[in-house]
Amino acid sequence: MAFAFRRALTVLGSTVLLTTGVSAASSGTAMAEPPNIPSPSTAASMLSQLTVQPDGSQDGYDRDKFPHWSNQGDNCNTREEVLKRDGSGVQVGNDCYPTSGSWYSPYDGATWSDPADVDIDHVVPLAEAWRTGASSWTQSQREAFANDLNSPQLIAVTDNVNQSKGDKGPEEWKPPSQAYWCTYSRMWIGVKYEYGLTTSSDEKAALNDMLATC
Repeated sequence: MAFAFRRALTVLGSTVLLTTGVSAASSGTAMAEPPNIPSPSTAASMLSQLTVQPDGSQDGYDRDKFPHWSNQGDNCNTREEVLKRDGSGVQVGNDCYPTSGSWYSPYDGATWSDPADVDIDHVVPLAEAWRTGASSWTQSQREAFANDLNSPQLIAVTDNVNQSKGDKGPEEWKPPSQAYWCTYSRMWIGVKYEYGLTTSSDEKAALNDMLATC
């Protein structure tokens, strides 16, 4: 499958197509969001354009084939950049590791003050990407995917919630907080569309159900 970045969306920066910045949870807690999340209508259009086919094989998959937490400059790696972006009142040391701050996890509504309690989730898991097109990419393309700070692919969330997700798609796992299903589905669809990944029929049905909560 051709490796398809659709950076036109990012370049356009249209407020009609994409939403960015900080939103408010129902509890009133402000939370950071990854950039370039499609609007519900744009996400629905993107979903309709994804190629529907059964997931491919897991054979040959290894996380090392998606080099992640790459150097982002100023002593910061990708994980640390997301912790700074998604946290509140984050202060970092010379090594870029947070020394203070708090992180609200929209997947489950929990707030953490220790970065060790926070994972950086690949919204579309690396193994899921492998099964739906990334097995044919180059290593450098997979590294770009695993460290993409310009799409809604990386988000700071509660560690054990992220671990419960594993490499499952939305047909098998959804965020515990149903209030986040709309945003999560839009993020997932935006990433799959941008990278030209396929979707299974069950996955597409689950995403349509989640979009219906918007």
